[in-house]
Amino acid sequence: VQRFISEDRLPHLLLYGPPGTGKTSTILACARQLYREREFGSMVLELNASDDRGIDIVRGPILSFASTRTIFKKGFKLVILDEADAMTQDAQNALRRVIEKFTENTRFCLICNYLSKIIPALQSRCTRFRFGPLTPELMVPRLQHVIQEEGVDVTEDGMKALVTLSSGDMRRALNILQSTSMAFGKVTEENVYTCTGHPLKSDIANILDWMLNQDFSTAYRKITELKALKGLALQDILTEIHLFVHRVDFPPSIRMQLLIKLADVEYRLAAGTSEKIQLSSLIAAFQVTRDLVVAEA
Repeated sequence: VQRFISEDRLPHLLLYGPPGTGKTSTILACARQLYREREFGSMVLELNASDDRGIDIVRGPILSFASTRTIFKKGFKLVILDEADAMTQDAQNALRRVIEKFTENTRFCLICNYLSKIIPALQSRCTRFRFGPLTPELMVPRLQHVIQEEGVDVTEDGMKALVTLSSGDMRRALNILQSTSMAFGKVTEENVYTCTGHPLKSDIANILDWMLNQDFSTAYRKITELKALKGLALQDILTEIHLFVHRVDFPPSIRMQLLIKLADVEYRLAAGTSEKIQLSSLIAAFQVTRDLVVAEA
């Protein structure tokens, strides 16, 4: 992108990828580099999903913006359509000709989360850039910069928790950092997990221990108490347990059965079934697994 700008040969752009990975920031930075502060208003048209971008807007304001040239200024105008996957098929179809017709004096930049929701005709008119989820190597330095500037107290494990829970979404990482530091003052692993309502690693280890080593009714009672005490959702517990199952050394055949059961429970939860029954089902799956392991041994 930097090369395109320096050579003044910017094509139409299509930036896509998960939220919080810097798509809008990238194109706004480009626009600031291309235009001076006072030309910005006349040279850049930015429309978001919250603005009206139906077929009438494409045929009206966007068309008139793209088709007019600015006096005293050579170069092209820039139209930024953020969250372009929220545009209707009709509006996207209307955009095809506009993009083609006014390439001479306007560049379009479409930004979306899901590439599949942009019609192929628009995709082929743009140069595509995929923004993947950010890696910890990229997130940590930026987070450290913010922490330093804001003077936030963050521990090593707190930093790890931030990166883990945001799963490659920088905006989310910063939000969690902000809310945790405002709520607790110190950002530790426990505080981050508490603030986001995620089960702690120690809680998950306990739950797993009860399911594998206690009898059914004891395990059920203890887990229900923990859920009520910490306000945990079974969905979150399930996600975390799934990671643990991969780490625990089960025989392959038994692990497969267990994972199928976990998948079933998650599917039923998503369909809106009773949490109590699904919790019983989850414990039962682990107890059956335990008996199979014992039998094999």
